[in-house]
Amino acid sequence: MGAIVTSPRPDVAAAAEGFLPRESPLAMAAADLGQPPRAVSTPVSVGAGMFVRRAFVLMLTVALTCAGAYEMYMVVQVGGVTIMEGMVLVLFVALLAWIAFSFASALAGFFVLLRRNGNSLPIRDDGPLPQLTSRTAVLLPTYNENPHQLMARLHAIYESIEATGQADSFDWFVLSDTRDPDIWIAEEQAFLALSDACGGGRLYYRHRADNTARKSGNVGEWITRFGGAYQFMIVLDADSLMSGDTMVRMVHAMETNPQAALLQTLPVIVNARSLFSRLQQFAGRLYGPMVAAGVAWWHGSEGNYWGHNAIIRIQAFAEQAGLPELSGRKPFGGHILSHDFVEAALMRRAGWGIYMAPTLGGSFEEVPPSLLDFAARDRRWCQGNLQHLAVLTTRRLHWISRLHFMTGIGSYITAPLWLAFLLLGILISLQARFIRPEYFPKGFSLFPNWPAQDPVLAAWVFGLTMALLIVPKLLGFILLLTRRDTRRQFGGGFRALTGVIAEVLISAMIAPVMMVFQSIAVVEILLGRDAGWQTQRRDDGAVERRELYRKYGIPTACGVAMAISAWAVSLPLLLWMSPVIVGLLFAIPIGAWTAKPAMRALFVTPEESGPPRVLIRANELASQPAQASAPALAMLRQDSGLLRRHLASLPPARRGGPGEIDLHLAVARARIEASDSFDEAVAHLTPRETLAVLGDSVLLEGVLAK
Repeated sequence: MGAIVTSPRPDVAAAAEGFLPRESPLAMAAADLGQPPRAVSTPVSVGAGMFVRRAFVLMLTVALTCAGAYEMYMVVQVGGVTIMEGMVLVLFVALLAWIAFSFASALAGFFVLLRRNGNSLPIRDDGPLPQLTSRTAVLLPTYNENPHQLMARLHAIYESIEATGQADSFDWFVLSDTRDPDIWIAEEQAFLALSDACGGGRLYYRHRADNTARKSGNVGEWITRFGGAYQFMIVLDADSLMSGDTMVRMVHAMETNPQAALLQTLPVIVNARSLFSRLQQFAGRLYGPMVAAGVAWWHGSEGNYWGHNAIIRIQAFAEQAGLPELSGRKPFGGHILSHDFVEAALMRRAGWGIYMAPTLGGSFEEVPPSLLDFAARDRRWCQGNLQHLAVLTTRRLHWISRLHFMTGIGSYITAPLWLAFLLLGILISLQARFIRPEYFPKGFSLFPNWPAQDPVLAAWVFGLTMALLIVPKLLGFILLLTRRDTRRQFGGGFRALTGVIAEVLISAMIAPVMMVFQSIAVVEILLGRDAGWQTQRRDDGAVERRELYRKYGIPTACGVAMAISAWAVSLPLLLWMSPVIVGLLFAIPIGAWTAKPAMRALFVTPEESGPPRVLIRANELASQPAQASAPALAMLRQDSGLLRRHLASLPPARRGGPGEIDLHLAVARARIEASDSFDEAVAHLTPRETLAVLGDSVLLEGVLAK
């Protein structure tokens, strides 16, 4: 592993040694999820009020599900329930339970925000800033990201903290897992420019040669080396942005609540340019706080962790949040991809509190620019959540933590269930259309069993199900109307209502396509295909025509098959299924249209009409010209200062490390020795060999001397 480019403070380095107890999960190479947790001295407790809240949400979910199940049974039971009709009924109940559960949380959030109190941990979002007494590390893990954009956001956060007057309480760490050699050196160059611009204060950078366990391994390695010097860490993503006021208030909330292990904010989407990302930005800003407030209301101290824009107590994390390597082959085995859920569950198991602050504000992120980019990220999340099947049976987990796992799994399992529900409905209709019904059953009967359906009752069931999906959006709009300032920031009530209607219609067209993508992802994972780890695209969202046809071909084919099958039955069935069929048939033009900038005057959000200072500053820094870049080895050869700082960051030359790294080093050494010039040596090196050379000071100096 590479060292920090700028040497850490002596007290940080001294605290790194011996911080973790020998029995700590993070200090063990293969932590056992079944081992008994170490209890907190003052664990959180759940009172009667929290019991009532949870009972309300669960009972409302059960009541709505039972009512819908009964009505659906009345629809299919005419003439007796066949096997396929029984399967449709089971799938309907499962999907309705999922919808009802989300509706109950949203309804709770609506009433919570009417009282303007949505945080599960007491924390003030106004008034003078409190004075901090602890030390906090801000961690920014990165993997093959744009260095200029990355450092621009970090620079803006750093300046925002400085503006609070409490910069001495924070240290900053860029933790790089970048595997592209050119990006690695560009990262170092951009970091050094950032360090110079900020006066070199408390900014550190470290690049790992071996990115085992990806982000979770990156953070865990930092804790074992430097975590002992800090009480808290604020974990960011590459696209994260936070205001200094928010970070100070988060730290103070943790200081005043010693039983709290984690406080999760609600990141607001910003900087959306394409129609798809603007749609996500608008929906998340209008409906997201209500849903999150409802979840925080009944989760209480059993909240969840979303992997970024959160503050964590290092003692709790180091003692309890060590992750194992799951047995078996990928995609179910190996390192846990969605590590955040598991880390939160393990800390809660030991008695620590996991809280949410959905109304705090000052927490931002970005979103993939197109549906294809979103689906690619979603594929990785799907694999990570399905891995949680192996964690569900962990001993002594809180039942809410198990519910988090099941919710994450269910968010992807519902896609193939929905697809199966639609296909079975079409098969039943085709059977009734082309197979002659048996009017007289076997045995003696005075009267025939005439096939009959109740289209009015079926329409009511469909309408009430749709209401459970749409009403939360209307409740979010009603909340907007109750707040004059926020309503004005959304462009006024009429524009916001127009945005809600457009969002519902466009999302309805996108949803069937995502259903197919997620169904394919689940099937691929069940067949053993690993998603890997790709860099998220953050540009304007443009998609090549060939890519559109290739990726949207399967949804389009599904739409054609459904349309033909429905038309073969009857025109009313085709019209009934048109919301799904239209989205699938037009998947290619919808994908192309939503990837482009469009409807910019419609989906207005407060962060657009009145952007916060930290966002303005981050965009201003990002818009400045980036430093000239070149291939990694050429850049080091041209810039002696950068070369000197890079060599100082490397650990002593070693042998006998990871086998793959040593293999690339050996091959690179042979290529360099066989080359007569620098240009010839560089031309023959592969990216992985170049990466190995950059991590070996002796070999690097040798190739640069040619």
